Amino acid sequence: TCDTGDQQTTAAVHLKEPAATIVERLKDVATYEGEDAVFECRLSQETAQDAQWFLGDVPLQSNEMNEIRVQGTRHSLILRKVTLEDCGSISFKVGQLSSAA
Repeated sequence: TCDTGDQQTTAAVHLKEPAATIVERLKDVATYEGEDAVFECRLSQETAQDAQWFLGDVPLQSNEMNEIRVQGTRHSLILRKVTLEDCGSISFKVGQLSSAA
């Protein structure tokens, strides 16, 4: 705002978050039943957009069996004590971006 006493004008600044890219994609993981499986990917920048992990088409939440971590631009999923039912496609999605293993 610019105020000269008898006149005033105002403008606004609007910021758009620049689009992030996936710079380190998910890699396939082979492990033994009962072991943990760790999936990681890295984005080009930190983002405010919601990221989501999936096992097949099922969205995953952080709980005693699935640990989801975000450390800066690195996103990790740890599947605890995997079983044969955990076999399948793991995917990571943020905005319009996705990676699968």
